Amino acid sequence: MPALLDTPLPNRLYRGKVRDTYDLGGGLLLMVATDRISAFDVVMPNGIPDKGYVLSRMSRFWFEQTTHIVPNHLVGMADDPGSLGATAGHPLIENLPREIARQASVVRRAKRIDVECVVRAYLTGSALSEYNKTGTIFGAPAPKGLRDGDRLPELMFTPTTKAETGHDMPMTMEDVENLAGTELARRLKDVTFTVFQFAHDHALRRGIILADTKMEFGMLDGQLILIDELLTPDSSRFWDATGYAPGKSQPNFDKQFVRDYLVKSGWNREPPAPVLPDDIVAKTRERYLQAYERLTGHKLL
Repeated sequence: MPALLDTPLPNRLYRGKVRDTYDLGGGLLLMVATDRISAFDVVMPNGIPDKGYVLSRMSRFWFEQTTHIVPNHLVGMADDPGSLGATAGHPLIENLPREIARQASVVRRAKRIDVECVVRAYLTGSALSEYNKTGTIFGAPAPKGLRDGDRLPELMFTPTTKAETGHDMPMTMEDVENLAGTELARRLKDVTFTVFQFAHDHALRRGIILADTKMEFGMLDGQLILIDELLTPDSSRFWDATGYAPGKSQPNFDKQFVRDYLVKSGWNREPPAPVLPDDIVAKTRERYLQAYERLTGHKLL
């Protein structure tokens, strides 16, 4: 099946880097995980076939696994009428093309908190870049001699802005408190850490190291809930535990493979992005499928 890059449905409410969202009325949204892929906050011109299918199904898995920690926005999958109740009869749902329905979900509409809640357990990515330059990690002192992939002494909460366009920018805890209030900011950090630790332990039992991830939250009826996606290869770094060795880029099941290719290509990380070669597309697709199968214990395709 070719990559799904756009969803030509009526009355689109929002188009993000990856997701297209439609208002179903009654406080519900249709959220479609397309096959678009972004790197360094820029959307690539071509996509990864089946990527959105993986994202939607993996998010469902983690939402179901973490309801004992925090509620979430998921109602059900668009191709599963039994999970949708009366919403299954909505004209938009009933007439969805199969290629869209398979990677779409119905979710409750919440008031988004404009913070990307990032948690890190290992030194890599932008944190490594800063550490190599200054010896700090997001401005905080860090032990000397750490290498790419080393476990951090403790979990780090490194939130960023939720940019509509362009690059997300780092936020301090004080910034989060000013935006959300002190009590809610602390709850965001605590819940992010608790969900991460639960997922980290589950993944490790499956032979995968969860190095870092980002989560998004919203408020619904006065309650904090998880929204958007959760613990996918787009939002997380998943490393193969059997090949883990600090001091180098780790064998992974996420879009770090695409980032590594783009860095080697010499691209300046600004639009327009280059077209991804066929072999990079195919290998990225395989990594996403492997991540789902190893973490859930089930084959997707």
